[in-house]
Amino acid sequence: EVQLVESGGGLVQAGGSLRLSCAASGFNFDDYAVGWFRQAPGKGREGVVCSSRRDGITSYADSVKGRFTISSDNAKNTLYLQMNSLKPEDTAVYYCAADPGCNSWFIGPKLGYEYVYWGQGTQVTVFS
Repeated sequence: EVQLVESGGGLVQAGGSLRLSCAASGFNFDDYAVGWFRQAPGKGREGVVCSSRRDGITSYADSVKGRFTISSDNAKNTLYLQMNSLKPEDTAVYYCAADPGCNSWFIGPKLGYEYVYWGQGTQVTVFS
């Protein structure tokens, strides 16, 4: 059974940092593209970052490029999202997810596409 469990969200002042974690089980990072998406109140899902070890690709949404960094600990099968220089518009529930590739990661949610696997999410609130 595939499980993705996020943690690390919280309340942070604008300009601050948070690191999100995602403990994965039931699948191999090498077999899927993995990453993060978010959903702000009253808005649709937004792909944040996608990384495919198999395809050698890591892509970030323009809105987070230069501020967010994805990483992983293969031994622990854990995915991380380091978020720096946070802005109030980053406020959202953040989900880690897995999908066959990164092709649909950013445009897909706008068209109603759902990732194959995702977790329960962790709330990030940035106040000014």
